[in-house]
Amino acid sequence: MNTVAEPLVRLAARVDAIQPFYVMELMKEAALLESAGRDIIHMSIGEPDFTAPEPVVEAAAKALRRGVTQYTSAVGLQALREAIAGHYQHAYGIAVDPARIVVTAGASAALLLACAVLVDRDDEVLMPDPCYPCNRHFVAAAEGKPVLVPSGPAERFQLTAADVEARWNARTRGVLLASPSNPTGTSIEPAELQRIVAAVRARGGFTIVDEIYQGLSYDAPAVSALTYGDDVITVNSFSKYFNMTGWRLGWLVVPPALVGAFEKLAQNLFICASALAQHAALACFEPDTLAIYESRRLEFRRRREFIVPALESLGFSVPVMPDGAFYVYANCRGVAHPHANDSAQLTNAMLHDAGVVLVPGMDFGSYAPHDYIRLSYATAYGKLEEAVERLRVLFTRNG
Repeated sequence: MNTVAEPLVRLAARVDAIQPFYVMELMKEAALLESAGRDIIHMSIGEPDFTAPEPVVEAAAKALRRGVTQYTSAVGLQALREAIAGHYQHAYGIAVDPARIVVTAGASAALLLACAVLVDRDDEVLMPDPCYPCNRHFVAAAEGKPVLVPSGPAERFQLTAADVEARWNARTRGVLLASPSNPTGTSIEPAELQRIVAAVRARGGFTIVDEIYQGLSYDAPAVSALTYGDDVITVNSFSKYFNMTGWRLGWLVVPPALVGAFEKLAQNLFICASALAQHAALACFEPDTLAIYESRRLEFRRRREFIVPALESLGFSVPVMPDGAFYVYANCRGVAHPHANDSAQLTNAMLHDAGVVLVPGMDFGSYAPHDYIRLSYATAYGKLEEAVERLRVLFTRNG
């Protein structure tokens, strides 16, 4: 008889407090179907189908040959911090002191580090609902309490200054935002973001803004939250715009007075980010490499301009046009399928009956999770076209 083994030691309570990704269960199902010979189109994971451009790969190879693979400073290579600072000046017109930049082992390490520095036991941190699920888990890992604020289409699925003012209490410590957002692909309007920063500042709190998708903005020039003051903390990454997901490299920009605290915890918790990835990332900011990234950004925009009307033609509604990242957050109530009122059952049917993987809203919070699915268009244009036709056949058959 097969039984589940009991842990040999008592597990920390935080393990039970963190829920698994539902999408990972779908991915397991998809893998089983693929192993049985089914052709599956993946529009679930937020990973660009592009990989690191040749100049970045060559920079990594040269670093290996030179043997520059030892530990770096806990806050990163000075040359990389200077290159990132130069990028802010070039892309956003913001002068950032390289001393404020902390290079991390991906944006996840950056967010975990920020929560370790700023969040105490039972501190509350406001964030929108829906949002990237790991954000609330980073807060919980620091023994804080994530407070998810229902944020619908009227708010662009984002937190507002009015939310901050209404929800702030004696236990609130700050806000954790993302612009553009996963899962919705929506950005916070600059004027609204400025009001949020001012509202948090007036209450003595912190503002953390995840900007990892900011390079993938399509409808207006991106505006960094750093525009609104040196007290704002931003998180960025080489994974999305720079197409280096598995290299695990990101960074923070932190207030000058907090650099020492971040460095001390980084030294103790992470030692440093990958030296090889850091040396490779220097090539990201060369003009020829940036030209490659710009062409890829335009390709993502082309995919968005195809997939949004295509989804609407299938009966989905897209209440807010995604202006960044590579996601669409679509309401599924209007599709012709018996499970249109339950996104989890619908995505399961789309996988098994059409060979198309999407993500149900239940991964991203409690705001109408059964009404929404997340689609990632970080896959080839031809695959998007094929997926739409497969779904059209499925819904026609069930209509």
